[in-house]
Amino acid sequence: MGTTVATNALLERKGERVALVITKGFRDLLIIGNQARPHLFDLSVQKLDRLYETVIEVDERVTVEGFSEDPEPSPIDVDADPDLVHGLTGEPLRVLKKPNYEEVRESLQSLWDLGYRSLAVALMHSFTFPEHELEIGKIAREMGFKVALSSQLQPMIKLVPRAQSATADAYLSPIIALYLDSFRKGFKGELQGADANKLLLSQSDGGLTPFTDFTGLRAILSGPAGGVVGYARTCYDAIEGTPVLGFDMGGTSTDVSRYGGSLEHVFESTTAEVTIQRAHPGPACYGNGGPLTITDANCFLGRILPDYFPRPLDLEKVKKDFLKLTDVVNEEKHGDDRLTPEQVAMGFIQVANATMTRPIRTLSEGRGFETSSHNLACFGGAGGQHATAIARDLGIRRVLIHQLSSILSAYGMALADVVVEKQEPEAVAYSSDATSRLNARFDSLSSQAEDSLKKQGFLPHRIEHELFLNMRYKGADTALMISKPEDGDFGKAFVARHHREFGFTQPRDILVDDIRVRSVGRAMDMHLSSPFAQLDSLTKAPYVDPAKAKSIRKIYFEKEGWVDSHVYHIADLPKGCKVKGPAVAIDATQTIILDPASEATVLDEHLVIELLDTEKVKVGTDEIDPIQLSVFGHRFMSVAEQMGQTLQKTSISTNIKERLDYSCAVFSATGGLVANAPHIPGHLGSMSTAISYQANLYKKGELKPGDVILSNHPCAGGTHLPDLTVITPVFDDEENPQEILFFVANRGHHADIGGIAAGSMPPNSTELWQEGAAIESFKMVKEGVFDEDGLVYHLYDVPGSYPGCSGTRTLRDNIADLKASIAANNRGIHLISSLVKEYSWPVVQFYMEAIQKNAEESVRELLKGFSKRFRGHPLSAVDHMDDGTPLALKITINPTDGSAKFDFTGTGPEAFNNLNTPPAIMYSGIIYCLRCMISSDIPLNQGCLTPIEVYCPPNTLLSPSLKAATVGSNVETSQRVVDLIFKAFRAAAASQGTCNNLTFGYGGRDERGNVTKGFGYYETIAGGSGAGADWEGQSGVHTHITNTRMTDPETFEKRYPVLLREFSIRNGSGGRGRKRGGDGCVRDIELRRPMQVSILSERRVNAPYGMAGGGEGERGVNLWIRKDPFDGSVRTISLGGRATTPMGTGDRIVVMTPGGGGYGKDPEELDEVEVDGEFRMHEKFVRNPHLFRAQGSVSAREAMGTQN
Repeated sequence: MGTTVATNALLERKGERVALVITKGFRDLLIIGNQARPHLFDLSVQKLDRLYETVIEVDERVTVEGFSEDPEPSPIDVDADPDLVHGLTGEPLRVLKKPNYEEVRESLQSLWDLGYRSLAVALMHSFTFPEHELEIGKIAREMGFKVALSSQLQPMIKLVPRAQSATADAYLSPIIALYLDSFRKGFKGELQGADANKLLLSQSDGGLTPFTDFTGLRAILSGPAGGVVGYARTCYDAIEGTPVLGFDMGGTSTDVSRYGGSLEHVFESTTAEVTIQRAHPGPACYGNGGPLTITDANCFLGRILPDYFPRPLDLEKVKKDFLKLTDVVNEEKHGDDRLTPEQVAMGFIQVANATMTRPIRTLSEGRGFETSSHNLACFGGAGGQHATAIARDLGIRRVLIHQLSSILSAYGMALADVVVEKQEPEAVAYSSDATSRLNARFDSLSSQAEDSLKKQGFLPHRIEHELFLNMRYKGADTALMISKPEDGDFGKAFVARHHREFGFTQPRDILVDDIRVRSVGRAMDMHLSSPFAQLDSLTKAPYVDPAKAKSIRKIYFEKEGWVDSHVYHIADLPKGCKVKGPAVAIDATQTIILDPASEATVLDEHLVIELLDTEKVKVGTDEIDPIQLSVFGHRFMSVAEQMGQTLQKTSISTNIKERLDYSCAVFSATGGLVANAPHIPGHLGSMSTAISYQANLYKKGELKPGDVILSNHPCAGGTHLPDLTVITPVFDDEENPQEILFFVANRGHHADIGGIAAGSMPPNSTELWQEGAAIESFKMVKEGVFDEDGLVYHLYDVPGSYPGCSGTRTLRDNIADLKASIAANNRGIHLISSLVKEYSWPVVQFYMEAIQKNAEESVRELLKGFSKRFRGHPLSAVDHMDDGTPLALKITINPTDGSAKFDFTGTGPEAFNNLNTPPAIMYSGIIYCLRCMISSDIPLNQGCLTPIEVYCPPNTLLSPSLKAATVGSNVETSQRVVDLIFKAFRAAAASQGTCNNLTFGYGGRDERGNVTKGFGYYETIAGGSGAGADWEGQSGVHTHITNTRMTDPETFEKRYPVLLREFSIRNGSGGRGRKRGGDGCVRDIELRRPMQVSILSERRVNAPYGMAGGGEGERGVNLWIRKDPFDGSVRTISLGGRATTPMGTGDRIVVMTPGGGGYGKDPEELDEVEVDGEFRMHEKFVRNPHLFRAQGSVSAREAMGTQN
């Protein structure tokens, strides 16, 4: 049986009241999450609601002894210290404090008295040391609570996702239990005792489990999982061997998946995110006042037959709505050619198809599989209407549709097996010496799972065990779940898969993070007929007699227009015959469209559709087609997304791998931004300057295929030096191999590139050379040959030659991450070359320029609106850095053409610190702010800056000399520039205005030339966002120019010699007003060995401003809790906004980040210039001249998935 009770309860927020029990200091951890905001350009920063209502902090603490980044680890004798224990992984742990269980019981009693009955428990490092959690769970159950323990639900490192899983389970399991209790009462004996195994429920992993073991967490998405099992069993043949891409298009959502012989389980899910008809009020054809949807487009174009639909459809309403929409489109589009209503409706479908194929490409191509080498299995109620179009877009020639495809999820549940999974954490390097330990643990887990299946009545010969190791390279974060291969060599299988997915291997140890057993109980032998065997057995399949058609209907196709199409009832079609398109095959629950260039073979249980012609409609370049504009927008963004996916997976460092401090983008041959993935706004807006610089630096012919450029110098479009930009030209392979068509590039923050301080973020630098390697232009790869010696020279030798400076302290990681950057660019080159081959260069170039023009027109409309709102007056603002340096801006808008001049005259001179800001950052701030104020979801690209003229006097803070220190520019001044621009537009109160840059580490070359092995760590810390006229500020989130993630607390302590004592919301720090500003954070870190610690921050003197009478946010505070090494006494020392100092063991750095400003009118403080109205995020202020736009992204959806 399957159920949507859990999914519906989660979506509708109708679960059980939940209390979260968590380690002291982390009460707000799930509010902060990974501190990233899900949507880059949404000033209201809307995050998902939390599922729990209240929190109890338990005063207990366990941490890891030793740290993985230690370059010279010492052996740890666990037996010599009573506070040391071995975790489940075998790693040594230190129990710093055991819980006082009586106090825990009292706290739980208070919860019980308040009516709470469900608890989620998540303690630090409980995945490897669950004792404290287990005891708390025991106490809670004795009191009558329903309890979800994170260590039992998901015994894997990372507290945030584990706590989220426990919270979701506690929220949903009681609802599931009530539903099942009610269901069981309809049976004699209520399915008690031996009958309990007769009621099996589908889980999100595709397996079945008795209702007694069913939980809320495993119930989520169990329906789509049933569909995966369904097509895996019916549309894949191990002998034939072609892998299958699953396309599940239901009434209100779309899911994509892949099957190649085994089920692969992931911990984050991504869907195709297309709304087909909306649950309520439904599509326009339902007659309930709903908007036009994909269902309406299919209906209008004859792809849905009203006579066979289960409810009456209002086709006349749909026609009227499409006629009105067509008039709007034609009024706003340029050119003489007018679109017909049919073309507009077809545009709906084309854009929907483009949106859905993007995650399919990411799912397959992102893992090293070409989409064209697959079959496509379509199912769900709407899948058959889009099957041939989706396949054609992906280059797939064969589509399989099961006769039960519309209910394949339910059928898949009937085909599923009973599954018991057992998993435990591990921490061992894979080797022959570790084999006996791993085999013993496999045997133990298999025995446990087998015992569970035997109790359900399965005989031993009906039980199969699937063995997995979750493996990764040492120093990497991305683990791969490896199934035991036939030869039993997990290491060999890991290396092969890593090479397939990422294109390279590493000369590093392979670590095992988790050991997993999936035991399957097979109740019966399933002998399902293979569609491929049936196809092979057909000698010559005759075409069906057209006389068997129920009717002939006109259907609109992209190439042919309206075409007479035969309508067949599937049950009337003889087995073994062929149906030639155009045609429609229908039954009671599905409609399958065959386009004119396809034909279907009717088998016992399938329709197998072959695409006879995979050529697409030729795209013209006479004028912009708004439909193709959106399609190309999706394709360009898909390139950048897959580049980012490659970079994240193949990199080594925490900054890129886990904090996601990187960006990838596609640029024109002159350096203009074309498309980007939603990464770091500060990178995206400034990278075009770096690309333009290199494009102009090299004469034609000096850059050759296989060349890769490395640059980070501010004079070359760089920002601060740790951000290394890797640039690769894309050449015309077909016509002119010397002609550059595009550039692909990525920029990532490296943990260390040398200089006077570990982490290369010195708060006290005053000259550029103090901040590390400064590279104007270096061919890191020359015609395919990697120049490692040259790289060592630039990153280590040169920066180490300056007085008091060291070369990079993380050279190995630098080289590994730069190789990952090269791999990411190579991925982009491959995808762009495929795009050019598919459409031709003139077409691709035409729509590249059209996308930029579209953005330009949107910005012009935005500025015209502001000119009208401000009654033609210039917009101006002044703010001050904490050192007193003024930032000044005057914006003069031309109301006729929507152009504007941003004049920063009045900004203070170059500063004797590191807040000096290269001009590229100004452009980055401007393009970001403009994009935020456009309500339409347009792509961010160079067109946004086309109407903008920027002036800043030379030798000022925002246009400094080439030797000025700049390390704080990209993380501090950039935030203040953004606040300044929003202040001028009166769009929002100030956000925290800083990134709160914290670095620590040790090692490198000292003044005597001695080299000590060490490491560097860098993080930025969230704060409060500013409020606006129609939104409250968000607490504990990164704002504006940055959007990096925070390292999970457990990973943080495992890798580095620190103890995270607190990470919480700084309550009350947001500004007051009609709309409150968001609160900042408190981050308290204790050092477990001597290190150099640096803090670089702003808003410690000048508070974040309020807007329209709203109150200021609280200023930030940086404290050094200094422990005397002799008597143990403690002093609290204020570090100010910028400081670097050696700290000892037991010392603490406490960072209290600023809150955001509040918003609220105060009649006594009205500005001199009267303004018509307020800026509101959700009003339709800008009307984009094109209806169809690229929108959404896989990366953004994955980021959303990690929010609480």
